[in-house]
Amino acid sequence: MNKPGISLKITGVLLIALFICWDAGTSPALADSGAAPVQSDTSKSLFNNIETEWGGYIKCHGAVSWPGDDSFYSLVGTGTYYDGSAESRLKNHLYLGSSVYLDTHYEIILSGGDTRKKQKELEKLFPGSVIENYLSGEVEDDRRLMDLTKTLKDHDDYILYHRLDRLSLTVQQRRFVFRIGRQAVTWGSGFLFNPMDLFNPFAPTDIEREYKIGDDMAYTQISFGESGDAQFLYVPRRDPSTGKVEGSQDSLAGKIHFSKGTTEFDIMAAKHFEEQVLGAGCAGYFGDAAWRLDATWTFPDEKSDENNFLSLVANMDYSWVWWNKNFYGFVEVFYNGLGDDDYSESIMDNGVMERLDRGELFTLGRYYLGGYIRMEVHPLVNIFFTVINNMDDPSGILQPRLTWDITQDLQLTCGGNIFYGGRGTEYGGFKIPPTDILIETPDSAYMWLAWYF
Repeated sequence: MNKPGISLKITGVLLIALFICWDAGTSPALADSGAAPVQSDTSKSLFNNIETEWGGYIKCHGAVSWPGDDSFYSLVGTGTYYDGSAESRLKNHLYLGSSVYLDTHYEIILSGGDTRKKQKELEKLFPGSVIENYLSGEVEDDRRLMDLTKTLKDHDDYILYHRLDRLSLTVQQRRFVFRIGRQAVTWGSGFLFNPMDLFNPFAPTDIEREYKIGDDMAYTQISFGESGDAQFLYVPRRDPSTGKVEGSQDSLAGKIHFSKGTTEFDIMAAKHFEEQVLGAGCAGYFGDAAWRLDATWTFPDEKSDENNFLSLVANMDYSWVWWNKNFYGFVEVFYNGLGDDDYSESIMDNGVMERLDRGELFTLGRYYLGGYIRMEVHPLVNIFFTVINNMDDPSGILQPRLTWDITQDLQLTCGGNIFYGGRGTEYGGFKIPPTDILIETPDSAYMWLAWYF
């Protein structure tokens, strides 16, 4: 099938330029949407009132894991791994008048332990191998337009680095928003899986979801009141192999949101790296439950051996009361059109490896069923349980956890990640060809203490 004949890049740039030049003050007929834009008084100086807000957190993490004797960690020694980290985020919101503000988030991270030490040994033994895609590491800016990350100390058993995760200037006037700089944008309605979210999506197994990693982009939104809104963004990137900004690495996307009755709809089109992506989504209500459905159709580059493929997610969530306790839960199904039941062959596929390396793909199979439940056992104590299951294997992960709000600003979280499945399954472990060594994520337990200020 040929790619859709749309001049998305040219159209998007023209629309962004149009919105930048938009003078909201010349459109008195537009009423407030009540969503985000702040009313501006153009008769006053832009910098007449400068105000600032500060906030942030400090988190201390501890974890223990047990890699299997047949996993790739067996090449450097298994046993019980102990790890720890500490991180701090300092946030500043600087108001430059009533319609312009600057967001800055600074973070500093110290992490280390047995897992990092063993991963460094594996990197030295097998440089450039598929194993590296399954090793965790620090956040890097090798693809981003601005390099705002600096390593302060880098040793085999620990690393200390700091970075700016947000640095964006926003202009809001009536129905118009324009933002440029390092920021985070989320599209789509998936809870665990989100194929419409092309820009630094969370992994399905991520527990901490307070902040997405920021990207350098230009973003604009115009509201049509109760009718909906349109959003456009452009993400320039560098080729990590050359360090140069390349058109083949950028993203340009647009999304229209509108509603009809109680049902909401999204239509998306994007040029993402060298692919074209079309997406559509809808959300509504079934009784007291809410449902959502998102689908994307990806057209790979003509030079690629990949075929066009579909990705789809559907979920439904509901809240209720049992035994005088508040409950909330959801179920979600996900179809990955790029998936394959031969995982050993999948990890040798260049397209799959590129998406794993870019942080866009997190699963290798096709059909998944996920679920989540939260029970409020006390106004300050909540119990959570998440399950993600590959329906073809079957294999999956169980994620129980508990949060305790010790004080208004202090929270304790503890939990675990338990993987199940037989040999040769995605979560149980599969071979790295042509060896008998398994790619297998170890079971783990963790605890962290967070202080917010």
